[in-house]
Amino acid sequence: MKGVLLVNLGSPESPTAKDVKPYLDEFLMDRFVIDVPFLLRALLVRGIILQTRPKKSAEAYARIWTDEGSPLIVISKKMHKKVQSLVDIPVALAMRYGTITIMKGLQELKDKGVTEVMLFPMYPQHAMASTTTIIVLAEELRAKHFPEMKFTTVPAFYNKPDYIKVLAESIKKHLEGFEYDQLLFSYHGIPKRHIRKTDITKSHCKIDRTCCSTPSPAHEFCYSHQCYETTKLVTEYLNIPKEKYSQTFQSRLAGDKWLTPYTDIEINKMPEKGIKKLAVVTPAFVSDCLETLEEIAMEANHEFKVHGGEEFMAIPCLNDEDAWCDLVANWIEEFKRK
Repeated sequence: MKGVLLVNLGSPESPTAKDVKPYLDEFLMDRFVIDVPFLLRALLVRGIILQTRPKKSAEAYARIWTDEGSPLIVISKKMHKKVQSLVDIPVALAMRYGTITIMKGLQELKDKGVTEVMLFPMYPQHAMASTTTIIVLAEELRAKHFPEMKFTTVPAFYNKPDYIKVLAESIKKHLEGFEYDQLLFSYHGIPKRHIRKTDITKSHCKIDRTCCSTPSPAHEFCYSHQCYETTKLVTEYLNIPKEKYSQTFQSRLAGDKWLTPYTDIEINKMPEKGIKKLAVVTPAFVSDCLETLEEIAMEANHEFKVHGGEEFMAIPCLNDEDAWCDLVANWIEEFKRK
């Protein structure tokens, strides 16, 4: 029997330092997120970051928390419910970090008789710190607890025409009536060394933008290429001229060389360049979360206006939009027929 496991990022249990601290510990101690030797990672995370970060992060979470709970969890559950209503095989929801674990999701599917799982990391672009960590953990759990299960993993869907259409149409809908000067595509940042580590050719990635547009087998796992390709395909679909859009990367940690240009720095420069009306879309996420709701819709919005901007629109993620849920259901049907 076939089934599906949708896997998103996760969230702390509450917007308090007490609950944020173990969540951040699990997240930042992941060897695919901070990819340094364990002792150095433990020193960095537990000796430095977790001494101050939980309080600050809890305050950020508190700004976006709703009566229903964490927006990411609430949205993911709504999306999951819609998708399940559209297909006739079991669909479970899990998070990479937090209490809605992959282990629980696999157990739920097993209890329903599932032996073949469509493992669906809910990230359009492939990255070590998002896709790889889900696949590796799921495989470890399968080998240890569910040896009878078989996995079929959904690859990065950053360039699938049906996804591009759904994403572009959603952006178009939200932009109706908003005469923007610039549409900014802001993707979650990653350290540049992650790009090199995922280069299966071990030679293609120079991280100078030229390699992103030069065909290579490395692109199958290259986050940078996939982000630029998503932007290219969406803007071509919407016929947006080059001078009306740009691309940046957000959410970096200090001390490393991350993908540039940086979202916050570029947004703050825009008003002096004559960009007074800014729309921002965040296509590295399918569900609104801390990085989209607090970092972009609140912080970036505020800073843009402090620096002379006039109007700011944070375009929502696909969330539980009907077209997105229908598309995921279609992909599930394709899996079911194989």
